Amino acid sequence: MTRAKKGPQRNTAPEAMLAPVLKDVLRKANNLDPKLVEEIAIGNVCQPGAGSTTSRMGQFLAGIPASTPLYGINRLCSSGLQAVMNVAQEIRTNQIDIGIGGGVESMSMFSMTGQVDPNCISELVYEHSEASKCLMPMGLTSENVCSQFGITRQMQDKMAVESHKKAAHCQKMGWSKEEITPYETTVLDKDGNSKKIMVEMDDGVRPQTTLEGLAKLKPAFKKGGSTTAGNSSQVTDGAAVVLLTRRSHAKKLGLPIRGRIVSYACAGVPPEVMGIGPAVAIPKALEKAGLSVGDVGVWEVNEAFASQATYSVETLKIPYDKLNQRGGAIALGHPLGMTGARMICTMFSEMERTGHKTGVVSMCIGTGMGAAGVFEHE
Repeated sequence: MTRAKKGPQRNTAPEAMLAPVLKDVLRKANNLDPKLVEEIAIGNVCQPGAGSTTSRMGQFLAGIPASTPLYGINRLCSSGLQAVMNVAQEIRTNQIDIGIGGGVESMSMFSMTGQVDPNCISELVYEHSEASKCLMPMGLTSENVCSQFGITRQMQDKMAVESHKKAAHCQKMGWSKEEITPYETTVLDKDGNSKKIMVEMDDGVRPQTTLEGLAKLKPAFKKGGSTTAGNSSQVTDGAAVVLLTRRSHAKKLGLPIRGRIVSYACAGVPPEVMGIGPAVAIPKALEKAGLSVGDVGVWEVNEAFASQATYSVETLKIPYDKLNQRGGAIALGHPLGMTGARMICTMFSEMERTGHKTGVVSMCIGTGMGAAGVFEHE
């Protein structure tokens, strides 16, 4: 994951980011024959049509044949997680045996700006109190969470400092190397000259981040507010995918088994406080799994904003020493359609490092939702 507009993937198209991880996931599955992949679902938020055309092109660039179908999916910030769960459901219902779910986002080439054209919105929306709130900028929903639930600037900045601290320690220890697929791409300088560069690490981490430094930043969305650029997720480019199959099929083909999906839940909340979604979705997913917060060893809760992540963590009493131990989106970035799949990869790597058996991935979703998945490591 690299910084939008500034990082080494700033001139890399979505299909060119997606192809290397599609190749690599097959390599890690004992060089699985790409012809055996029966479905691909790729999350994307900023591109028109959920980027289904460019993702299909990325599939071909990765050497996966035309006989494998693909579709794009947009469930905003949970798109990558939803893509994985959609493929899992196809396997569960015997539609396919092997599939890939994931996500890709170039926030350098595409942005949230212009996602909804006011000229194309029905007048009925503006006359409906709930529907009109879906148009509220995400930053203001963060401020709403702060004011309604007592999340202070100090609480948010503390989470931001911890996010960078954890991510920097992870990089220093080399923990994230196994999650990353290095590849070569091209960047352009200010004069339009191109040069080859390796993409091999998350570049948004700022180890020098301090509470004192963050305190100097001005509110980004509301005068007198507390949500700043420093305690919000970074605008980032990246791609991630997950290979799924049923256990019997994995054994038949001799594929490595890292773990299993235990449960999944998505829940709705008021659009104006969309960030509280994880606090509602996580209990729902845990109940389906027959588990409690105390049963979970590794937590990946997306830091779209420190405000909403803090609220969810505090409300559910999630232990901070089990939360985002490799850093969260404030330090690493939040490529919208990719994040959910990336968090699954991070969670399994952390479970393998720590020996914990159960992990949870969760995030808030624009327009007022939250999603959560429970996983088990083997």
